[in-house]
Amino acid sequence: MRTAKPVVLAAAVALALGAVPARAQDVVLKIHHFLPPQATIQAQVFNPWCEKVGRESGGRIKCQIYPSMQLGGTPPQLFDQAKDGVADIVWTLPTYQAGRFAKSEVFELPFMARNAETGSPALYEFVQKNSLDEFRGVKVLALHLHDGSLLHFTKQRVTNADELKGLKVRAPTRIGTKFLTAIGAVPVQMPVPQVTESLSKGVIDGAMVPWEVAPALKLQEVTKYHVDTAPGLPRMSNSIFVVAMNEAKYASLPPDVKKVIDANTGLAWSKQIGKVFDGTTAPGRKLAVDAGGVFDTLTQAEYDRWVRLTEGVNKDWFTEVGAKGANGPALLDDARALIKKNGG
Repeated sequence: MRTAKPVVLAAAVALALGAVPARAQDVVLKIHHFLPPQATIQAQVFNPWCEKVGRESGGRIKCQIYPSMQLGGTPPQLFDQAKDGVADIVWTLPTYQAGRFAKSEVFELPFMARNAETGSPALYEFVQKNSLDEFRGVKVLALHLHDGSLLHFTKQRVTNADELKGLKVRAPTRIGTKFLTAIGAVPVQMPVPQVTESLSKGVIDGAMVPWEVAPALKLQEVTKYHVDTAPGLPRMSNSIFVVAMNEAKYASLPPDVKKVIDANTGLAWSKQIGKVFDGTTAPGRKLAVDAGGVFDTLTQAEYDRWVRLTEGVNKDWFTEVGAKGANGPALLDDARALIKKNGG
């Protein structure tokens, strides 16, 4: 009877030690992005996603989110941070690196998508079919558009291309720069975190950004005039975004944890993110309404004029991707067909 207690104790110790490997299978995901924590991507996308995968994994998946480039570097470096393992997951605008994502860039050409809910799954399908090689080195978890760029100005009202001449306007990407040049503005390319200060200091006269980012930028405090395409027409410009995961991190996941990640990413998540971003248009615009903003919509004649003025942007892109061995017109046709297929 006296030996029973040590045996029981030894068994308890063995059970406790046996529990250690199970806890070692917990997964911590370091997520890095370039906007503040209240921005849409963290507040409405990553936070609920992390809660969902945490719940479905029995608490084994945990997220550590680093907003505003807290892990260091600059927004154009985020894609390579995922590739190199600086972060486990990043959200970024890959075309901040000009020319690297040339085929995927087709979704940034002028007047492509009407909204993000239909454009985002189209982008995901397009990349899987045509340009996954541009994302080599990462596991693509989602691809999406934002709710569509429009033009915002500090001091000058703009209703047509003639009134744009000489105005310095922030461009998000290389294609955005070409778009603004084509309609007569003077483009100044910069990542979105620099926009507010540049507007307030007069470095630029206006900015091409979507309503989604307006609350984070306090755009209504530094701009007064806003011009957009009419409802139902393709937006004048857009940007592509990727949620990318380090390949080695993904490969290291236990099979059941990997299954949870797979079930909550891909085409469906891309569409869901697009829907979230579309839902930010009205609140962002309302901030500008409450601040006394002035709103203009391009007339149909002016819209048609802008389409004609920017035809050269498409032709330049055909030449550029053609030099890399791609068929630009065929890629553009496929992108448009996928947008239509998804309801856009």
